[in-house]
Amino acid sequence: MQLLTITHHTEYHYAHPVAFGEHRVMLRPRDGHDLRMLEGSLVITPQPASLRWIHDVFGNSVAIATFDQRATRLSFESTAMVEHHPSEEFALTPADRAFFYPFFYEEDEYPDLEPFIRPQYGDPDGELSVWARGFLDAGASTPTFDMLSRMTHGIRDGFRYRRRHAQGTQHPLDTLQTGCGTCRDFALLMIEALRRLGIAARFVSGYLFVHDRGDGGHVGGGSTHAWVQVYLPSAGWIEFDPTNGIIGSRDLIRVAVARDPSQAIPLHGSYVGGADEFLRMDVRIKVASADDVAHNRPVAVPA
Repeated sequence: MQLLTITHHTEYHYAHPVAFGEHRVMLRPRDGHDLRMLEGSLVITPQPASLRWIHDVFGNSVAIATFDQRATRLSFESTAMVEHHPSEEFALTPADRAFFYPFFYEEDEYPDLEPFIRPQYGDPDGELSVWARGFLDAGASTPTFDMLSRMTHGIRDGFRYRRRHAQGTQHPLDTLQTGCGTCRDFALLMIEALRRLGIAARFVSGYLFVHDRGDGGHVGGGSTHAWVQVYLPSAGWIEFDPTNGIIGSRDLIRVAVARDPSQAIPLHGSYVGGADEFLRMDVRIKVASADDVAHNRPVAVPA
């Protein structure tokens, strides 16, 4: 069990006072049997005219802020303390229906899983389907865990991480053809590949906890992150992180799950003013264990 404190600070800067439209904030960790929210706060400056919390269609917590004043800066600071019980790599036995691929979902589960099985992005020449089938054993049933593990590590080892300043997530075919992308791009590539194999997969947005190696060469910290959940009969939703090769929820703190990355944006909104009014956005993320906080070690890293 880990006690973690997560601080997420985002600040927008403008050349002159601007008016703000509605902002949607999706930063609160998502409770579950392996992750429990102990306390949290959200501080917004300038103070919003209204702030209300809702659960979206996937059950994620979303804060919706509206404003009635102009300012040259708009900041959001979310702080959360969570109790994290990371799950290790799952294990299927030959008696489990999903031990070998292909497998089938129960009739009563399929209607709820169908949106996560149906591909959302085009693959006109079948490139993505061919790439996905490349992780299957030729001429025989494939152990499901082996296939999922190979795909997770295949993306980590075969693709290059590249930070992009453009908004949004790139098309899976762009990621496949260029061989590079962000964590959100890698997650979407894996999701769409699995959907073409008839496997239910969904997008996860959250935080990555980076440990102190203990050799003096690296200080623990954290960052925003994205990965994949796969639904397997009898095992449920299992985490796979193709950016780091993590299987299970070790070091992964869930905030939101969604069918598509566009439905799990940590923070987005609008302002009224010219494009040249916007100067910059500053983001600082800190994910610290109870020991880090107790010893006041510096753990902040860029988002």
